[in-house]
Amino acid sequence: MRPSSSKIPYGGDYNPEQWPAEVWDADHRLFTRAGIDTLTVGVFSWSLTQPAEDTYDFTVLDRILDRAAAEGRQVCLATGTAALPPWLAKKYPEVNRTDFEGRRHRYGQRHNFCPSSPAYRGLAAKMAARLAERYADHPALLAWHVNNEYGGACYCDLCADAFRDWLRDRYGTLDALNDAWWTTFWSHRYTSYEEIEPPNALTEHWRGPDHTAFQGITLDYLRFTTDALLGCFLAEKEVIRARDPVTPVTTNFMGMFRPLDYHRWAPHLDFASWDSYPPLDAPPTWAALAHDLMRGLKDGAPFWLMEQTPSTTACRDVNPLRRPGELRLATFQAIAHGADAALYFQLRASRGACEKYHGAVIGHAGRDDTRVFREVAVLGAELEQLGDVSLGARTPARTALLFDWDSWWALEISDGPSRLVKYQEVVHAYYRAAREAGADVDVVPHTADLTPYDVVLTPALHMVKGDLATRLEAVAERGGTVLATFLSGRVDAHDRAFLTDVPGPLAPLMGIRIDEWDSRRPEFAQSIPELASEGRLVFEIVRLRGAEAVATYGSDFYAGTPAVTRNAYGQGEGWYVATALDQPGVDEVVRRVLDRHDLVGPYAGHAGVETANRTTPDGTRLLFLLNHTDRTAELKAHIAATDLLTGKRTEAGAPFALDPRGVAVLRLQ
Repeated sequence: MRPSSSKIPYGGDYNPEQWPAEVWDADHRLFTRAGIDTLTVGVFSWSLTQPAEDTYDFTVLDRILDRAAAEGRQVCLATGTAALPPWLAKKYPEVNRTDFEGRRHRYGQRHNFCPSSPAYRGLAAKMAARLAERYADHPALLAWHVNNEYGGACYCDLCADAFRDWLRDRYGTLDALNDAWWTTFWSHRYTSYEEIEPPNALTEHWRGPDHTAFQGITLDYLRFTTDALLGCFLAEKEVIRARDPVTPVTTNFMGMFRPLDYHRWAPHLDFASWDSYPPLDAPPTWAALAHDLMRGLKDGAPFWLMEQTPSTTACRDVNPLRRPGELRLATFQAIAHGADAALYFQLRASRGACEKYHGAVIGHAGRDDTRVFREVAVLGAELEQLGDVSLGARTPARTALLFDWDSWWALEISDGPSRLVKYQEVVHAYYRAAREAGADVDVVPHTADLTPYDVVLTPALHMVKGDLATRLEAVAERGGTVLATFLSGRVDAHDRAFLTDVPGPLAPLMGIRIDEWDSRRPEFAQSIPELASEGRLVFEIVRLRGAEAVATYGSDFYAGTPAVTRNAYGQGEGWYVATALDQPGVDEVVRRVLDRHDLVGPYAGHAGVETANRTTPDGTRLLFLLNHTDRTAELKAHIAATDLLTGKRTEAGAPFALDPRGVAVLRLQ
């Protein structure tokens, strides 16, 4: 079930309840000039639509939706349950969260509700039900938007009780729980579920959330929190669906967001959507990785770009401005990676509070002659011209990258080998190498079907669960290549070390054995001469058990031992990288792997030029070219194509230029 549209929905978050009617009139005139056709409304409207427990008032929301319909615009209608109204927190103080330090919060901020609170769940579901009853048949309704950017954890007594119930369901017996958490360590063996406390600063933790004496309980609390918040979403979706069986339902994710395992949420969304706010000094592959992760949530189906800033954020210590052309480039990058909608936060700048300086399509003065507004309007015209050609298109990737929240959590709450290793950074390094080599990449969970892929990258796969090792072996058996890295194959689903040689279940595929490992401060670099590269942070000392050395360490007592290995397995190969290579080293290894399968792209030699392929439901092949540099890229067409943005046709072998921060959407012949 997906939103129905004749073109890419274009618009964003709109909060007209903050403004008098004459401002609404001006807004809609400006929306028409900018090509804005989709409004996300009601995201933080609970205190407006329900001013008291027994009072609902939809007068303003009626006017907002009716005006949108009259103007020919469509609405993504939020349930407004992401921030409590003050009366609710006052009447039911248990809805206020208890933080990691054990402090019960008072009313304030947003994402301020306890997910285990019956009062919160009940009243939020009632609000969603009222909205669905009122607006299910409204002509402007395009999609339902439940809550907003779910996140945060609570450690109150309600959550403690809910956690214990969650553990009973998960483990069945205390013997199984004690074994999973290895509670014979430090005299922790539990004899009653009531003895179990949420892991926080008052119990198992010190120096913050990542330092825990028992990784098993902390890992399970992260899983529990994911499920508790998912339960809140499902409660609202259920009452909406009972009253509206046809309109798609989503909630907006936050890309590579550590606190919640989005793979556990994915089956319950009608379509995925997310808010993209990458650091503006990050390489373009950082946002691309998050886009591909969101696309992978629904087995490769397109997603919505629910929010992005048209100019600048406001929540960071320093908030750089997007340069001319960067907004267009970022929007087309999202579409290239699978976005079927392009929306902004925000359409009109708030006059007060913490987001008054956040970028907006329309600033405080309400002008249409600003640079930002002009860029938004030009982009709106281009999306109108593009029409529906990319809607529903999928990515024909032959390379997969496994992304696993459990491995992320387990790695970063582990004592040793190094707390300096960051999961996102390791994953991004290998993703970046593949993307810059011109390979399309599906970012998938550990449960994904791996049969479509010739190359499977598993960076920092710290935890190996279920039959994954067997399925990876099957990739190599039929001729594919699997690449794993340091700190992979270390622990099982309960974060217990495997009672076998490292890398655990991956060892037969990799053809190696690791008995010990060295870790050093980040300023220390170990040379890898064969790659003209350096390694840092962790140096696993590899013994060959069938594999061959591709590259070796250059110094210390383990000089000459393998740093990168390759193992013949079936018709394919298993590669292992035993240290945190610098980016040139990662690039070299990944290109060798991709080259074996003829997956290095035709424009891989042009630094800063990104490529992405999509195939439409009718079989049309689209190639997106994005120039992330401030220089013109001189290219040579590898195939005849027509640029859908300019209408210009280029024959195979002919030279063509891509402007600085330029975009081409090519229909391949």
